[in-house]
Amino acid sequence: MPIKKSDIEKFKKRLLEMKVQLGASLKAVSDDVKTSEESKGYSQHQADEGTDGFGQTISIEVSTKEQGIVRQIDRALEKIEDGTYGICDISGDDIPMKRLEAVPYATMTVGAQEKLEKGMI
Repeated sequence: MPIKKSDIEKFKKRLLEMKVQLGASLKAVSDDVKTSEESKGYSQHQADEGTDGFGQTISIEVSTKEQGIVRQIDRALEKIEDGTYGICDISGDDIPMKRLEAVPYATMTVGAQEKLEKGMI
């Protein structure tokens, strides 16, 4: 069932808000990593440097996941522009509204996503 225009506008607004929030988060992580690198060597103990490095690694991993979500948001926004939002990229089936409400940047049905993750597609 096609998604109503009013719903698409709500999803678009939500996606754009998510993108802004993630962009701010990514900038903060980037700034934090740069600051950590600049102050490296000023820790008073080797264990402190290890803790700093661990924290930096966690920040980088989180930002990598956030970058992936930003790419998915961009894809969902492309789909809105070309009129295919809510249609699975792989199967061509409609993505259930509940899935889009939970994950507005979803571009695949749950079944297609699972097959992709298992390497079946």
